[in-house]
Amino acid sequence: MQIHDIVIIGGGPAGLAAAVSARKHGIEDILIIERDDQLGGILNQCIHNGFGLHTFHEELTGPEYAERYIEQVQEERIRYVLNTIVADISDTEKCEEASGRKIKLITMMNKEQGMVQTGARAVILAMGCRERSRGALNIPGYRPAGIYSAGTAQRYVNMEGKLPGKEVVILGSGDIGLIMARRMTLEGAKVKAVAELMPYSGGLRRNIVQCLDDYGIPLKLSHTVVNIKGKERVEGITLAQVDEKGRPISGTEEDISCDTLLLSVGLIPENELSSQAGVDINPVTNGPVVNESLETSIEGVFACGNVLHVHDLVDYVSQEAAAAGREAALYVKGLMKKKGMEITLKGEQGVRYTVPSTICIDRMDKLQIVRFRVGSVYSDARIVVYAGEHEVMELKRRIMAPGEMEQIQIKREELQELADSHILNNQLVIRIEECGVKKNG
Repeated sequence: MQIHDIVIIGGGPAGLAAAVSARKHGIEDILIIERDDQLGGILNQCIHNGFGLHTFHEELTGPEYAERYIEQVQEERIRYVLNTIVADISDTEKCEEASGRKIKLITMMNKEQGMVQTGARAVILAMGCRERSRGALNIPGYRPAGIYSAGTAQRYVNMEGKLPGKEVVILGSGDIGLIMARRMTLEGAKVKAVAELMPYSGGLRRNIVQCLDDYGIPLKLSHTVVNIKGKERVEGITLAQVDEKGRPISGTEEDISCDTLLLSVGLIPENELSSQAGVDINPVTNGPVVNESLETSIEGVFACGNVLHVHDLVDYVSQEAAAAGREAALYVKGLMKKKGMEITLKGEQGVRYTVPSTICIDRMDKLQIVRFRVGSVYSDARIVVYAGEHEVMELKRRIMAPGEMEQIQIKREELQELADSHILNNQLVIRIEECGVKKNG
């Protein structure tokens, strides 16, 4: 059995950036495993611009952004296999004499070789995310033709040149749904409405402006689809307002004729493989629990990108993946520092989760990036980090919304000082507060 230094599962933006970073940090034997017939992942169907402003300091389309990393992978002669599905990750009984660490056994399948196995000293999970299906929704009515996920419709239009329908309603205001509202309009379809169950949009503000406002497409907040009409093909839908608990309000029903319903009802990390391997999963993100090194609960298995938590910008995916590639390289070379005092990060009062979930002062960077999403819309508020009653840092925000990921940077030097002063008690709490309001009022 061949043993690679690092095996990366997924050849999308996260997997590519992780591979390039690992190579730059001295790892020669890297294998990328991709299930599709080309590298690039979801970026290949995202032909709109807006990518790369942070990473390349210019505006690119999705395929252009992917191509930048594909070129780097090819220039570095990093090996990759396509049309290959990973079925299992497990520990072998084989331990390397020098490190004493168990080799990870990767079981994969493809048409040419059938089922094959390879070994890895470290694994990086970069499988991305998937759309929630209509099966997760309680929409009454038949299951006629004309119901698509927004991502499926995007692939049909952008990669296969097919228009799913001519009169469209979109349920959910995630970014893919917003972008498809514009795309369908540009292709000649009539987008009659975008309905959102929540009282706020799930997408970036810029996409609301550029994809809906600029084209006069109405966004109906606190609305949902309560009925789908048609047996063979969608003939129309019924919208209704919902109360604060998401229940339809009788008497608010509105019939809209259409031949297509697109579902943009959220993304979730692609983590069946992670769960099967025994990785601890965060119940909020549905992604792996990771530490400051982006290492999961299984030693030597790292995670990055949308498989970890759903990002709003691919530039942040690449940044996070580069860190995962660097940390995996340090692990393989035996240069990762031993764990010392481990601090748990806890989100409260508007902070839904944090990535990472724990940090070790001895192993963190000088500035540790912590990313999270808020659970509601906040205006003129501040992000505050507490160690017990001690305020570690604050960051003021004019507006925060669930559709946009937030991030803060925690200084290692400051945490070390708090630890030396016995103020830090193995936990940091991150909260959202009104400006001028302290923790205890």
